[in-house]
Amino acid sequence: MNVLPDYGGASLADVLPAVGRALGMPGEGALELPPASAYIVVLLDGLGAELLARHTEQTPFLSSGSMSVGTCGVPSTTATSLTSLGTALPPGAHGLVGFTSRFPGTDRLLQALRWDKSVDPQRWQPHEPYFGTLERHGIATTVISKAEFEHSGLTQCGQRGARFVGAQTLIERVEHAVRAAQRAPSVTYVYDNEPDHTGHVHGVGSARWRAALDDADAALEQLRESLPASVRLLVVADHGMVDPSVRVDIDEVPHLRSGLTLLGGEARFRHLYCRAGAVEDVRQAWTDYLGDRATVVTREEGVAAGWFGEVHPDVAPRLGDLMVVCGPDLAVLSSRDFAIETQLVGMHGAMTDQEMLIPIVVH
Repeated sequence: MNVLPDYGGASLADVLPAVGRALGMPGEGALELPPASAYIVVLLDGLGAELLARHTEQTPFLSSGSMSVGTCGVPSTTATSLTSLGTALPPGAHGLVGFTSRFPGTDRLLQALRWDKSVDPQRWQPHEPYFGTLERHGIATTVISKAEFEHSGLTQCGQRGARFVGAQTLIERVEHAVRAAQRAPSVTYVYDNEPDHTGHVHGVGSARWRAALDDADAALEQLRESLPASVRLLVVADHGMVDPSVRVDIDEVPHLRSGLTLLGGEARFRHLYCRAGAVEDVRQAWTDYLGDRATVVTREEGVAAGWFGEVHPDVAPRLGDLMVVCGPDLAVLSSRDFAIETQLVGMHGAMTDQEMLIPIVVH
């Protein structure tokens, strides 16, 4: 069964507003956090709530915190989630609706992690990130991530307005975070992609993935020990991960290409862009072939179900005419269009509880 995003409750889009309220900003929201002089928000890419619960041996520090469970948005993927966190908006508003999505009116895809230099991030995502709101209320903001991410399109979409500090390792980011949190009130955002990267390459639960969790947990414990009691440490994730065992390469099933102009999304959540008049035929073909291993819905059905929150008219054409949401064990691949995905072990993007549920841990 698909897990619906908890927009307006405890979703990634609700985290920074809750932090702002905990620092004294006015406002109301369902997500409540304890008051503090400053907050450090750490996002561990790929560490879903169910993965954390299953690996307490590798995460003794994280698991000892006060934890609640929230959701990411749809699809459960990094570009969408990081932008929801940074903007405090659901995907239907901020417009990053997947790993790849269509430039409306074209047969081109925007790959959101690598970006496209011909695309202005502020036009693709015109809303001011929430860091600007925090700054206007007198709350200093800092983003700490790898130096090469500073000028990326994704950073500009979700984090512009904050002071950026480049640091290559998590230990270096911890050191910078301790210094940044000396300002009060302040919000310091720290990003670590190692659990996600290791899961993609080696699989979730693999020895190397568990080692990455060990390292992250130790670094976060060091961070907490270096902070005064008045500063809160908040740890979240952008999605979970699964290791799908059933892999369908549509380039080995030629009729699945019939009626398509463009294949987008990613292996666990596909956007299908169809020729005029072909939507129902494409839907039938994909439904017949995939059966109960996936859910195939129209754009209108996904929007009506609330998957993306309220969808802006400029964003709607970025969504597939059809969307294929995989069940727990399925990945829909294209060796022609997305060859690198055929090499991945761990994946995410769909709406299972393993992928959608995220930890919200306060220390």
